[in-house]
Amino acid sequence: MKALILATLALAACSDDTALSVEQLRDPGTCKQCHPQHFAQWSGSMHAYASEDPVFVAMNKRGQRETNNTLGDFCVRCHAPMAVELGLTNGIDFDPATLPAEAKGITCYFCHNVDSVGELHNNGLILANDQTMRGGVKDPVKNSAHFSKYDAKMDSDVNESELCGSCHDIVVPESINGVPGGVAVERTFAEWQDSFFATDKRPGIHLSCGSCHMISKTDVIADGEGLDVPSRNFGFHEHMWPAVDQALTPFPETVAQAEAIARDLDPAIAIIGPIKLGSTAATGGICVTPEAGGTITVRIDGLGIGHKFPSGAAQDRRVWVELVAFDAANAIVFSSGVVPDQTDPEEIGDPNLKAHFDRVFKADNTPAHFFWEIARFDDSTLLLQPTTLDQNDPAFDHSVTHRYAVGVLANQIDRIETRVLMRALPFEVLRDLVASGDLDAAVLDAVPTLEISSGRRTWNRADIDSTTGCEPRP
Repeated sequence: MKALILATLALAACSDDTALSVEQLRDPGTCKQCHPQHFAQWSGSMHAYASEDPVFVAMNKRGQRETNNTLGDFCVRCHAPMAVELGLTNGIDFDPATLPAEAKGITCYFCHNVDSVGELHNNGLILANDQTMRGGVKDPVKNSAHFSKYDAKMDSDVNESELCGSCHDIVVPESINGVPGGVAVERTFAEWQDSFFATDKRPGIHLSCGSCHMISKTDVIADGEGLDVPSRNFGFHEHMWPAVDQALTPFPETVAQAEAIARDLDPAIAIIGPIKLGSTAATGGICVTPEAGGTITVRIDGLGIGHKFPSGAAQDRRVWVELVAFDAANAIVFSSGVVPDQTDPEEIGDPNLKAHFDRVFKADNTPAHFFWEIARFDDSTLLLQPTTLDQNDPAFDHSVTHRYAVGVLANQIDRIETRVLMRALPFEVLRDLVASGDLDAAVLDAVPTLEISSGRRTWNRADIDSTTGCEPRP
């Protein structure tokens, strides 16, 4: 009955003269009436899924137990911020099933009602809690559902990503893990600030978080009477925020979300050919050099990324190179990074494995599984973000060169095939959560292995550049 009343009020609001109440505007279902396309995309996004995610729920539960509830609202502050704002949870004994729609996940109201940004990490967003919805349209059309206001923080063309960055930059306080100064376990915003996508690094050209993760289209922003003003009601921004995480339980828009992830992830990484950048530049693409003991060289680069890769909870990400070499008879003579299902790449005992993720450690220098255990981390294997367009600057070449020592096998190799694969979560950690009774084992079957298609390359001996021994740059 409540949903029916709200829907009726919302429909009327598109033509009435009175703005809806704050309570009504907090419900994403209210927004759906005039913003159906936004709502549909949001409903399948990781923003909508944030408080439902079984891995998040399991980690919060275990984290509370292992920190004697010191964790408090640290996790839910970003995963269910409206629940914290409305005083519906303190993070302890958190259960998303008990929350109303307006308090689940990251809602429309939570982002579009931000008045200011305090801290630039751990969700420092401060809401106005009023009837005004902020957006990136400079001259919004007056409507009867809510008051509207242009806010540069919501304008992808000019903002400095601080609204996104406040939740996508996580520092674990000393009170949780005992490390003086805390540990920065998620640094996506800080990484973007060091990239040439940030305004001060690339004057005259601006690319914010929204520029990549909220692609602009010419579709209308809102449907309703009096909104037929093309110059002020066009410029729809996608509300899917594709990255690498996906819903692990039944959820709306799963196909569309997966397609968006593939679309945006595929051009991010590439195995690239040679470039001219002084004598220290890595040789290109895929090379086989029989001399010097026999070596396969693969050069990989995060060409289209505004932060390091993988990013976010990089200690949980797994990115690796799969390489298989064949002889002229199509028999495999060398392979690396061939990882079975539900197995982490580091578990296969491959001495030649080339993988990219944060290595994190406890105070006793043993590997850490959970963020509240982390005393230090080593991100030396992450792909670096582009930081300069100056080809004379050594930082211009931010690629990573992987070398595989194959010895005399180099003379037998006729063809090499590579793939770059990724998982958002490590099975070792998931199995640990299952063993402690915090996670349903069925979740493990839902974790996808993503292929970054631009990392799929084939080297043929017949096609090599005889002057370098390398595959010519495509």
